[in-house]
Amino acid sequence: MEIIISIDGRMVSVEVSAEIAECLDAGKRKSENLSHERRRYWDKREFDEYIVAVEGRLPYCASPEELVCQRETWDEIMAVLALCTDTQRERFLLHALYDLSYAEIADMCGCSKYAVRDSITAVRKIFQTFFKK
Repeated sequence: MEIIISIDGRMVSVEVSAEIAECLDAGKRKSENLSHERRRYWDKREFDEYIVAVEGRLPYCASPEELVCQRETWDEIMAVLALCTDTQRERFLLHALYDLSYAEIADMCGCSKYAVRDSITAVRKIFQTFFKK
């Protein structure tokens, strides 16, 4: 059986067996079906259900143990941040979460970049002493 494929943007005619042609057609139909479902269900809710039904794979869901570990880690981080002053906490979170430089934080807070560095260093020391226990 002869099929036409694209190689480097050129269409080339290739002779293949009937089984390979059927496999290629099935793959093309599946790809068209999935693209149709993507267009049809733009909010992805039903599309996920479709994938689970067709592909048999569930989306990732954390196990109860992982959820407990995440909650414990969150509680420990909040406990450490509660030990810091408001200024230290603000500067540390700006640096850790938003990846702002010391100079950018200093401009925002109206202080020197050395004061920002000292605040962030103090919070890091609090974290280290807390987790050494």
